[in-house]
Amino acid sequence: MSAPLLEISGLEVAYGPSQVLFGINLIMQEGEAATLLGRNGMGKTTTLRALCGLEPVKAGHIRFLGEDIAGWRPDRIGRAGIALVPEGRQCFPNLTVDEHLVAFYANRRGVAAPWTPARVYQLFPRLLERNKNLGNQLSGGEQQMLSIGRALVTNPRLLILDEATEGLAPLIRDEIWACLAQLRSAGQSVLVVDKYVEKLIALADRHTIIERGTVVWQGSSAALDADHGIWHRYLGI
Repeated sequence: MSAPLLEISGLEVAYGPSQVLFGINLIMQEGEAATLLGRNGMGKTTTLRALCGLEPVKAGHIRFLGEDIAGWRPDRIGRAGIALVPEGRQCFPNLTVDEHLVAFYANRRGVAAPWTPARVYQLFPRLLERNKNLGNQLSGGEQQMLSIGRALVTNPRLLILDEATEGLAPLIRDEIWACLAQLRSAGQSVLVVDKYVEKLIALADRHTIIERGTVVWQGSSAALDADHGIWHRYLGI
């Protein structure tokens, strides 16, 4: 059997003397969609940042296609095939939509039908209408579309989305969920952090819930859908 696409084992991360992750474990196979769930401040974003090389790992392993990438620089992790759609979008204010997509385009794996700027415009026609606008001239929803498109044109093996629909209007949220469903059906491996559990159950294969930096539940969409007590215990406000 081939190695999992992603295997996080015993992951620990600390900010100075304050430890925030205590032995996180997560496994994803190629082509799967998975989620990290939990209330705000429980360690989801820290897990993603450690995975992308943006936070130092105190202990544990992060294996991508069987290779331990813990401690790699973010640029090396990106070239290995991991792309992050960060919380807050983080579009460059002085680059146009076109410039974002052209600057990030790469097809290092030689994908037969790669994500290109033109293909992103097909996915998000609104971006084509705004292709000469600067990043700071876009609405929040347009910035999120651009952030997803910018990640896609790197043609990643694993696409990670941190709070993909946070702060968006309902109609724009629906567009983003439709985009993720399309990517999922095309076989794109996706790891998502978001708060809309019903949408995530429909999208993902498996789920990991984090509480105070530890994994408190893991299971399938069917198992999570069948036990709303888990929602109230770990996801409710």
